[in-house]
Amino acid sequence: MTIRVWGYLPEYEKERDDLLDAVQTVFESGNLILGASVRGFEQEFAAYHDMPHCVTVDNGTNAIKLALQALDVGPGDEVITVSNTAAPTVLAIDAVGATPVFVDVRADDYLMDTELLAEAVTPRTKALLPVHLYGQCVDMDPVLRVAREHGLKVLEDCAQSHGARRGGRLAGTMGDAAAFSFYPTKVLGAYGDGGGVVTADAVTDERLRRLRYYGMEQVYYVVETPGHNCRLDEVQAEILRRKLCRLDDYIAGRRAVARRYEEGLADIADQVGLTLPVTAADNEHVWYVYVVRHPARDRILEQLAARDIALNISYPWPVHTMTGFAKLGYQTGSLPTTERLAGEIFSLPMYPSLPPETQDRVIDALRDVLAAL
Repeated sequence: MTIRVWGYLPEYEKERDDLLDAVQTVFESGNLILGASVRGFEQEFAAYHDMPHCVTVDNGTNAIKLALQALDVGPGDEVITVSNTAAPTVLAIDAVGATPVFVDVRADDYLMDTELLAEAVTPRTKALLPVHLYGQCVDMDPVLRVAREHGLKVLEDCAQSHGARRGGRLAGTMGDAAAFSFYPTKVLGAYGDGGGVVTADAVTDERLRRLRYYGMEQVYYVVETPGHNCRLDEVQAEILRRKLCRLDDYIAGRRAVARRYEEGLADIADQVGLTLPVTAADNEHVWYVYVVRHPARDRILEQLAARDIALNISYPWPVHTMTGFAKLGYQTGSLPTTERLAGEIFSLPMYPSLPPETQDRVIDALRDVLAAL
């Protein structure tokens, strides 16, 4: 059987009764849209972050898009972010009519190089969008400092960092708002699509609730501000409520998998040119993905595939190099660290229910392939 970077079936077998009960609870409730399950999950996810407000939506991309709109980001504005991210981060900026502006990432932990932020700010800059990548947090102190100095909004992209902390603070609690994805692969994943926005600001919360429901608020069928149809499904909300209770257990499981990789690869890493992931200072990593680096990445992946181990690259094409964003005018070499990483990084299987024997097979195969290079 082919080994892949993610799978949900072992988790489903363990949690089947609770998950099926979640579905039955919704079906028997008499309310399938914006009912008790959505309200309950919003309250509980906000409480997990010790925040007053959470607004759920249908996916992580729309979480970013609606959050930007709620923060008054739109046509003519610039949003500073990174290119080493999933394309939806940037697609959401483009969708509100704003222009993405990229800064490079750091070579050790692959997170936004915050030292480059100040020089990227222009009179058109409206917001900063740090991406808490791979399961750990950007250093938010310089982000917030630049935002204060220039009067900018800060939207955290937390799609890959549920439960991660930096300096004791949870991802999603440091900016003006934070966008989350609940795509199935995430640290907290649904059994379908889902997203949400956490904020401490009541006005932002009100705007988000209008935006996700056509722009209606007080009176149904009366649009107060043009919005969207971006509601989280009741079934997914109830599943997420059940899984939220186990989030800390999922994180512990991911950390155990990360430790096994460290133990299984650290002794040969330097000898064979393999770079293992680094946890940034003051971070509590939740290991959404376990990303390693090697200059012969493509050859390694080919040889592992021949052994029925199909790995992933997050991400092989930096956003600024994609033809869909050629209009931004970035040339090859403009973000050297991001571009270099794209040719070397790859992800090993990572999910809390990953069987140890499966992980051992990956470690052994990777050791064999690296030794033979």
